[in-house]
Amino acid sequence: MQSDLPLTRDIVLVGGGHTHALVLRKWGMAPLPGVRLTMINPGATAPYSGMLPGHIAGHYTREELEIDLLRLARFAGARVILDRAVGFDRDQRLIHLKNRPPVAYDIASIDIGITAEMDALPGFAEHAVGAKPLDIYSDRWRDFRARVAAGQAAPQVAVIGGGVAGVELSMAMAHALRSDGATPGVTVIESGEGINGVPHATGRKLARAMTDQGVRFVAGTRAQEVTAQGVVLPGGEMVRADLVVGAAGAYPHGWLADTDLPLTDGFINIDETLQVQSDPALFACGDCAHMVAHPRPKAGVFAVRAAPILFDNLRAAASGTPLRIFKPQRDYLKLISLGGKVALAEKLGFALSGPLLWRWKNRIDTKFMHSLDALPQMDSPTRPATMAQGVADILDAKPLCGGCGAKLGGDVLQQSLDTLKPLQRPDVLTGPGDDAAVLRIGDQRQVITTDHLRAFVDDPYMMARITAVHALGDIWAMGAQPQAALVQIILPRMAPHMQARTMDEVMSAANDVFTHAGAGIVGGHSTMGSELTIGFTVTGLVAGSAPITVTGARAGDALIVTRPIGSGTVLAADMMGQANGRHVAAMLAQMAKPQGDAAQLLAGAHAMTDVTGFGLAGHLMTICRASGLSATLTLDAVPIYDGAEALAAQGHHSTLFQPNRDAAPVLGADTAKAQLLHDPQTAGGLLAAVAPDQAEGLVMELRAAGHDAAVIGHLSDGPASITLR
Repeated sequence: MQSDLPLTRDIVLVGGGHTHALVLRKWGMAPLPGVRLTMINPGATAPYSGMLPGHIAGHYTREELEIDLLRLARFAGARVILDRAVGFDRDQRLIHLKNRPPVAYDIASIDIGITAEMDALPGFAEHAVGAKPLDIYSDRWRDFRARVAAGQAAPQVAVIGGGVAGVELSMAMAHALRSDGATPGVTVIESGEGINGVPHATGRKLARAMTDQGVRFVAGTRAQEVTAQGVVLPGGEMVRADLVVGAAGAYPHGWLADTDLPLTDGFINIDETLQVQSDPALFACGDCAHMVAHPRPKAGVFAVRAAPILFDNLRAAASGTPLRIFKPQRDYLKLISLGGKVALAEKLGFALSGPLLWRWKNRIDTKFMHSLDALPQMDSPTRPATMAQGVADILDAKPLCGGCGAKLGGDVLQQSLDTLKPLQRPDVLTGPGDDAAVLRIGDQRQVITTDHLRAFVDDPYMMARITAVHALGDIWAMGAQPQAALVQIILPRMAPHMQARTMDEVMSAANDVFTHAGAGIVGGHSTMGSELTIGFTVTGLVAGSAPITVTGARAGDALIVTRPIGSGTVLAADMMGQANGRHVAAMLAQMAKPQGDAAQLLAGAHAMTDVTGFGLAGHLMTICRASGLSATLTLDAVPIYDGAEALAAQGHHSTLFQPNRDAAPVLGADTAKAQLLHDPQTAGGLLAAVAPDQAEGLVMELRAAGHDAAVIGHLSDGPASITLR
């Protein structure tokens, strides 16, 4: 929830580890006013390590395994940057990222985990996968399991490393392959003489469990090389495998060695407050950190126990109050999965195993995940006791959406436009109603458009990219070449150094999009307000004699759309904390992708528009009315964003949905997918009417260029209308 207080401090969480996930939950329940909280992580979700062996064995689905970081961040009021950290500049307080400009911080915390990638082993990078990062390994495992089921790979697996992780995962993989009807051949390769890192009695129990699962344990040897055929041992012996997994240890991420961070064996040195040694602005936690005063093995229990301390100390560092001390326990209970729904419990050298222990472990793990999924309902701001009539009705309605979902309804806008007296100028070639105005400047045709968006993501860089793509949509839809852009930015109240950071992010993203499109940013205006709003006024030049408009469609034309619909519904659900983070992240990435190449492929269209606030049906109706035609849509052919149809079926809609539906009714079944035709789109696709004999070829070219394009219907003679089939 946006605070009315100014922002004065940037706290950045680097990595989506367990500690940071728990900090997000706690922050949502008790945010510190004046702080802009940011999380940087490569993906929208993070696998929970405690349930990974159960997922590999087939006991848990991917959704049950994943921590939805986007949903947690929404609850915490934090922005999420989906990118990978690759460096630190502690003097300038900058975090360098792989795919976008650096992010500045006042206070930061690092929780990036570890890796099991064995870069020094020849052939590992090309032919193997580390057990960590967990998300990469779990994805590779699902692909391998599918290939085995399809007969495209043999059910042979080699695990390099005979510690608890390697043993646990080897039994999980053997169990899953056997459950699929395959006869697994799983081999664990260990340089020591037995299972590493456990007491002798525990090792004997684990060895018996591996034998029961048909797992072969090869001790006292080392992997020399990984090839496409498997693992080469000393003397040339080959362990055949179509999947090789590295689990031979906990390795720090390599980029840390290229920083000036204080390290021990590649892990970040921290003191008892979780602060990086000699750097009060930087914290570290989880497996990537080394507790100098209390060295401990890499285990999730310490990450979970550290979360309340980190939460309090981040707040203390931002508010100038004393920090707390973290003292990890000396020993902890280890619960090890044995492939099937059986687990072994070990502590202080004593070990027991059985189904009851797996149920105990399952209860602990599912309780942890439930705490991050069933987020508490926070109290809404208190309303005044007495209000004017109608205020409560508006407040009780759905929250105001961002992006195009916040636009006025088409009928309201048209009523206002109808009152205007057209200005008769020979150099103004169009009146209100098309995508952009067309001006004559000498022998040139120039188009000009303006658009602005109320922020729907808290990341100014991503919001600027999407807004720029959205504003260019009108230029591309008219077949024009982008020329110049003016910028309008409203920033929420914040300290001057944060204003500078935010402006840098917005301008960097906008400049990247416009430069790529061939246009230059030539000026603009900025001010402060209650929330982030970004807008652009864009001009473009038409190469031919006339731009593409909505009036030129012909009977028989095929209708092509270049992008899925449903963004308004997904964003509305995301505001309520009900959308899947992976779906939201994938959708935002597509919305931020320019469509200049798609416009070039569609340059021969008879009519074209971009699908934005009035939805696919509304913008198609504009073509129908302007061209005097009716449209028939094949609903099954209309592409939609992942998750949108299910959310619409649950009743999630943008605030503009009903006005859109009233303005452009569609004849046909009123299904959840049909309702998405009225969903307002931000940075939506191009909608083109093209000659029917060219449609399929154009779609093939568009898809080859990376656009999710489809032929969705056709136009016919008749009064303006839209019918589903």
